[in-house]
Amino acid sequence: MLVESLLAAADRAPKGAAIADPTRSMDYPGLLAFSDVMRRQIESATTNPHVGIMLPSTVAFGATFFGALWARRTVVPLNFLLQPSELAAVIADSGLDTIFTTKFFESQVAALPAKKIFLEDLPLKREMILEKVRSTPPPPKVSPDDIAILLYTSGTSGIPKGVCQTYGNLRHDVDASIEKARLQSHHRFLGVLPLFHSFGITAMLLVPVVLGASVYYVPRFHPAGIFDTIREQKSSVTMLIASMYSAMLRAKQAVAADLASIEFAISGGEALPMAVHAAFKERFQVDILQGYGMTEAAPVVSLNMPWAHKLGSVGQPIPGVEARSFDDAGNPVAAGHDGELWIRGPIVMKGYYKKDAETQAVLTSDGWYKTGDMASVDADGYITITGRKKEMIIVGGENVYPREVESVLDQHPAVAESAVVGQVDPSRGEVVAAFVTLQEGKTATDIELRDFCRDRLAGYKIPRRVVIAADLPRGPTGKILKRKLKELL
Repeated sequence: MLVESLLAAADRAPKGAAIADPTRSMDYPGLLAFSDVMRRQIESATTNPHVGIMLPSTVAFGATFFGALWARRTVVPLNFLLQPSELAAVIADSGLDTIFTTKFFESQVAALPAKKIFLEDLPLKREMILEKVRSTPPPPKVSPDDIAILLYTSGTSGIPKGVCQTYGNLRHDVDASIEKARLQSHHRFLGVLPLFHSFGITAMLLVPVVLGASVYYVPRFHPAGIFDTIREQKSSVTMLIASMYSAMLRAKQAVAADLASIEFAISGGEALPMAVHAAFKERFQVDILQGYGMTEAAPVVSLNMPWAHKLGSVGQPIPGVEARSFDDAGNPVAAGHDGELWIRGPIVMKGYYKKDAETQAVLTSDGWYKTGDMASVDADGYITITGRKKEMIIVGGENVYPREVESVLDQHPAVAESAVVGQVDPSRGEVVAAFVTLQEGKTATDIELRDFCRDRLAGYKIPRRVVIAADLPRGPTGKILKRKLKELL
């Protein structure tokens, strides 16, 4: 279902760059050969059904990923931004015994309880030559319900859980995303998102291969360098998290001409501040399209597109996916009203690995996945995220969703970014506390920001405390870690 797409791309598009990074470029027949080489290496290294991959976003990741699937193994992408103790927990939970990595991470993986195979130590050049006289083996026989990837969540709320993504989950998400966005083989993808992340794997590896399109990987995000790469590669599709777009706005020398080739700039992974959207459009003439997804949904759930765009929303669901908001009793709420967002369709995960109780807590008997996000879904199907259910702040019995307060703070001309959490209060249970960073060269005081909110929010929603910070703590994928902010109160 997935290796077949690589075989088809190699047969269909034999010439031109398919996959590239700053050190290597390959056409699809080359990627196919490299993947077969890695299949052989994996099969000779371990009989374990799970294989760890700890590599940056490069050609080598793509070949090792497809090689593992070809070897009929489940891929466990390892987040190299985690600490060794966190990685050890993932290894223990998944049961893998072998990691394919690079010597750049040698010190980080040294103490991990698994065999480490460094790509630099493999006879890859010799094997690639031998591939020219070898016959290509058939793809593995898999069913849609077989687990292709075991992806561990970032663990911002506790011990990471392994999300079982099946071949069927991934294939539907890829096909439906392509249909929703009207993507074509001529599109040139810029892969900045890490490939250990669900968004990166689906959007920047599987989608280009299924299309037979080209993708250029940037292993490390540097705002100024992204403009150079887009201009040089004539990239037409990129997908970033909101904070990356915000960082690009701080690149002083960048001009609109640098992004002239961009057709689709998609934002996901975290809320896109309206101020960032507006500033990007004004300065670069690029309309950032916000989408929504999660690891448990393979991951794309919804997208805005130029022909179907509602500003402030995360778009309409991709084909084959239902999205509705429900109250605490499990009853659907009226269109346009807040509730917990549930989704249903072929993209919903098989479950959490070896965690039946946690799986049953989020999957209903009739196939709905409870996202934990609060949202409204309007009559046209556009989803607007209002916050996290567990992050809801209860002030004197009144519910406050952090995203609502953040949206107001983000409108202040001096604010670059904001994050709102609840602070324990002896008289009201909780009060609202806000952390903000300021735009370069601009100033604001906590009193000024509270007054700004006072004109736009109910009294109980106004932050009792505003902390102006130089930066906000972030997790491995760039998301703001609100649990860390709470520790600072």
